[in-house]
This record gives sequence, structure tokens and C-alpha cells, in this order.
Amino acid sequence: MNEFVIDFPGGARVDAHFGPYTVKTDQPPAGGGEGSAPAPFSVFLASIGTCAGIYVLGFCRQRGLPTDGIRIVQGMEVDPMTRLVGKISLDIQVPPTFPEKYREALIRSAEQCAVKKHLENPPKFAVTTSVAA
Repeated sequence: MNEFVIDFPGGARVDAHFGPYTVKTDQPPAGGGEGSAPAPFSVFLASIGTCAGIYVLGFCRQRGLPTDGIRIVQGMEVDPMTRLVGKISLDIQVPPTFPEKYREALIRSAEQCAVKKHLENPPKFAVTTSVAA
């Protein structure tokens, strides 16, 4: 999957198509949209927590640990000067029955998230225009 096709289905909606999938986005009414789908930035933020979740899920599956009652609560702090996200926190909440001996390893597994690694070592961007055929 090396290509995403982005299109504009109307209003403030912008959709991404890749493989057999479509990710729909929209702006909230305050931003000129209808709020019919998450805003692109919310999808970006959700990708961080869901990516960490894939690693937590894999860790639990490899050890035969149930995931019932496990959840990740993601928070963020915005820098008031830049108005950019300055810190993202992931709190992996486990039920009282979750084995204590696996808690640190669970954190290490979530830290392997590919989205997090890309943010720590961001790619370069090249934005161009071309005439569609």
C-alpha cells in the first residue's frame, strides 16, 4: 500500500481511499462541515492509540492473556504558544486480575507502535501539483 487517493465528496468532507478501504473525514459544524465523520486531525490522533492497541493486543494474545477490561486512555497536552500538541499520554488500564509481572512488558509492547516511531523520526514531505490525465 504505497498510494492513497484523496478526494472531495462535497461540503467540508475529504476522503482517503487505499486498497479496499475508505476513511471518511469531515469538519465539525463550527469548522464549516456537517460533523458527519471525524476531522482529519482526530483520525491522526486515533491512529496513535489504535496502533499502540494492536501491540498490546498482540502481547496479550502471545501469552494467552484475556483482553477483557483492558483499555487505553489517550490524552494530550497542547502547547499554548504554538497551539500544537506537545505531549501525548497513553494510559493502559488493566483489570485487577491482570498479572502484575506483565505490566512493564505491556508498556514496552505499546511503545513499539509504528505510528509513534514515525512521529519520533518523521518522514520528509514533498508536495507537488500535476495535471490529471
